[in-house]
Amino acid sequence: MSLAFVNALQCKEPHADEVWSVAWTSRDTVISGSVDGTVKQWDSTSGQVSLARPPHNLAIVSLSVSPDARFVLYNSIEGTTCLWDIQSDKIVGKHESYDRSTVDGVEPSWSVSLNPKGGTYAASSGTGNVNVFSANPDSFGVKQATLVSGKSKYGMVCKYSPDGRRIGLALENGQLFIFDVESQSLTTTYSSHAMTVRDFAWSYDSSLLLTASDDKRLTLHDVRLSPSGKPGSGAVATLVGHSSWVLCTDISPDSRLAVSGSADKSIKVWDLSARCAVSTTHESGEIWSVSWRPKPPAPGSTGAFVSAGQDGFVRWWRSAGVSGM
Repeated sequence: MSLAFVNALQCKEPHADEVWSVAWTSRDTVISGSVDGTVKQWDSTSGQVSLARPPHNLAIVSLSVSPDARFVLYNSIEGTTCLWDIQSDKIVGKHESYDRSTVDGVEPSWSVSLNPKGGTYAASSGTGNVNVFSANPDSFGVKQATLVSGKSKYGMVCKYSPDGRRIGLALENGQLFIFDVESQSLTTTYSSHAMTVRDFAWSYDSSLLLTASDDKRLTLHDVRLSPSGKPGSGAVATLVGHSSWVLCTDISPDSRLAVSGSADKSIKVWDLSARCAVSTTHESGEIWSVSWRPKPPAPGSTGAFVSAGQDGFVRWWRSAGVSGM
């Protein structure tokens, strides 16, 4: 099978520097965070900025959007975490995770993820742990728990599963850890990569997890637990085709397709059943973030996604032969 995706829209005013994180929301807007210190909300029809935060003095490295698209959690390179209420266009929570003057054993945050059930957010750090903090405005940033991987390696990315029951953590050594949220325990460890895992994506039903690594590969994991409570079959497929680091990935809402972006300046769409690439697009710079449209695709369409990266542009892609997104 071969599919074609076309560039349906490009943002009108690009970021002044690289975009490291982008998310297509349930309200059909797109949120981007850039090395230029800005976080912007984009209209997916016009490509215009509809809301934007004043520039932070350092790069924005990670962001996470609530399921209802009301709140955006974002984190800067030094560890300033903010909760942006899109509805009121106000910052309702701010936590300086690097501040050693108030708390002992500070671990500056890197990757952040909102709990889809609300109330908390997770953050990776340089110690191999996941810290869980309050996401409530009146107690924002108060630590609730620390989930320990047992490895003193940098936490590249952490994400809650869509059902809110688990947290995934990928480390610079290529390992992936799955924690149970309720028991706060480590349930599964995967060593599917020998090099850094830059990103991973959960399937919408929380049963699959796709990792993207510096080893130029993506690995699909079955993370369902067996009736006995033991981990599932683990790595079930390896996707090969990029010629350099795989920097980002996401899984379509129906779990049929995945998209990846790479330092080889290409975007690939993969058929997860066939275990092969069905579309490749070449860009002018490295692709640092991709995100599928969360709404079901139109009849006759295989869906749409958004990409961003080295050149500062946000771009919308849709399947060829379908008008509109």
